[in-house]
Amino acid sequence: MFERIISGADKIRVENNRIAQATAPSPDQAPHVAVLLCTHNGESFISEQLQSIGRQSHSNWSLWVSDDNSDDTTLQEIDRFANAGRMERVHVLKGPGEGFVANFLSLVCNPAIEADYFAFCDQDDVWLDQKLETAIEALSRYPAAHPAAYFGRTRIIDAHGRAVGLSPLFDREPALENALVQSIGGGNTTVINRAARDVLRMAGEDLDVAAHDWWTYLAVSACGGTVIYDAIPQVEYRQHGNNIIGENSSLPARLLRLHLLLRGRFSSWIEGNLAALSRLAPLIPPQNQAVISEFIAVRQNRSMLARAAGLYRLGLYRQTLFGNVSLYLAALLGKW
Repeated sequence: MFERIISGADKIRVENNRIAQATAPSPDQAPHVAVLLCTHNGESFISEQLQSIGRQSHSNWSLWVSDDNSDDTTLQEIDRFANAGRMERVHVLKGPGEGFVANFLSLVCNPAIEADYFAFCDQDDVWLDQKLETAIEALSRYPAAHPAAYFGRTRIIDAHGRAVGLSPLFDREPALENALVQSIGGGNTTVINRAARDVLRMAGEDLDVAAHDWWTYLAVSACGGTVIYDAIPQVEYRQHGNNIIGENSSLPARLLRLHLLLRGRFSSWIEGNLAALSRLAPLIPPQNQAVISEFIAVRQNRSMLARAAGLYRLGLYRQTLFGNVSLYLAALLGKW
């Protein structure tokens, strides 16, 4: 039923992601959360992240790790965590080896992983003790059949765990009109219910999208689901020299994103997201289909003024003044 990978003295249980079946929670238990952790050479900080998972006040969780060919001690750290009385909770899979987006999508779309809720998890952050409990309490207000996703603000820490600030506070409501042009929450804060997970599974894992968190926000919003943004941080987001995606609140970070926008990167991200949305057409309500169709038409208009007017007419927005200025600049220049 599973294969084993042995690296030196380390023995890690690796379960075939097409065969292994997780035990479904019984009705009398607290909701079960599948923590979806993607790893690649994360030895520097992964022990702290694992320990923070172990300290969660909501204790009914399982940990599913998809490892993308780590050649450091990442797997040994996971093995030590599992051997501390958690062996039945920890499952390690071989990742697709195609980058972090493909890795996370391979986990969330894996039919072997059964749970009531699913939490994305990065290898180098620290979860506050109430993180899962807080997200589940917020998501549980909605019917189980209604797709719902939880995102939140983060507390930013440096490589040594020292607090250095907070991520931007977004005060406009999450909506499709925002999700089409911006992601509001990092994957390290994301928790979704099973109905939202079903939406992601319908689209599949072979998508060319910029990020799994943005895609989750967009897919749930487009399909008429509910998106929750928590202004109170529940995650310490670590910034260090090897971050794949860093914080976006500082001036240098914003200027870098403006540079990428002007080079057409933002436009390619939008193209990938729209192509992915086409797979969900049967689930998207008519009013949202209309917004998406008009957005596509406006993007294709050759007149810069018509593009800017269309953006305004559709009510598309980003969460900050700088973001909105950048968005209108992208529309005028045809870089969206």
